[in-house]
Amino acid sequence: MTPILTVQDLNVRIAGQQVVEDVSFDVAAHGVTALLGRNGVGKSSTLKGLLGLYERSGEVTFDGTRIDKLMTHRVVQQGIAYVPEDREVFSQLTVAENLRLAERGGAPQRALVDELFPELRQRANQQAGTLSGGQQQMVSLSRALMNDNQLILVDEPTKGLAPLIVGTVTEALKKAAEITPMLLVEQNLQVVRDLAHTVVVLSGGRVVHTGPADEFLDSDLVQRHLGVSSDGKAAEGLDEEPAEKADGPASSTEAKEDDT
Repeated sequence: MTPILTVQDLNVRIAGQQVVEDVSFDVAAHGVTALLGRNGVGKSSTLKGLLGLYERSGEVTFDGTRIDKLMTHRVVQQGIAYVPEDREVFSQLTVAENLRLAERGGAPQRALVDELFPELRQRANQQAGTLSGGQQQMVSLSRALMNDNQLILVDEPTKGLAPLIVGTVTEALKKAAEITPMLLVEQNLQVVRDLAHTVVVLSGGRVVHTGPADEFLDSDLVQRHLGVSSDGKAAEGLDEEPAEKADGPASSTEAKEDDT
């Protein structure tokens, strides 16, 4: 099957400094492709480079069309959605207003969003800034799912979330991926195992491994490239971080990692 996205020799620069170098990989037209690597290797920068949020060069072909020269809003109009690591909800607007702003075209997929995140329907009139981090993540995912996209880029959707919310987000991503292919950046290896069929591994801003997810996760390559063992404990993720409480508002001082 022809890939939905083909990346060839992608280079990404931030303020003139090169952070991604000659990265090449494909994203299948179905299911989830996971982009893995230690912190700071260029995973988030790769996503932002694909979107044109950072200076980039190289060749990016989406559904048969070159998009590497397009501005970000034109890339999105081609049918690519983006769920950022730091959620970026409009905190002063309600949940319903956040979702309305995401609508593009005349047929928003409200039924899908309501099915995946019924809790948001109950909180439609609540300001997004008063939601917990997990609930804000639901809003961020819902905005991407509101439109009939052909690809979704998802950056660290379970980072810092309580285990119960991780499960909810994982199940939502699994259902969404049955409809729309995804390129997923994720540190939690159990989530990767549950969702991904293919992994692309970065190290030092370059691709060092591509292959089936299960084969990679069950091999010593996990230790070599990610710095964790391939036993059961590796399912907890690459970096231990305190999970937020499921029912508390997200901290306004929450740390933001631009390049994970």
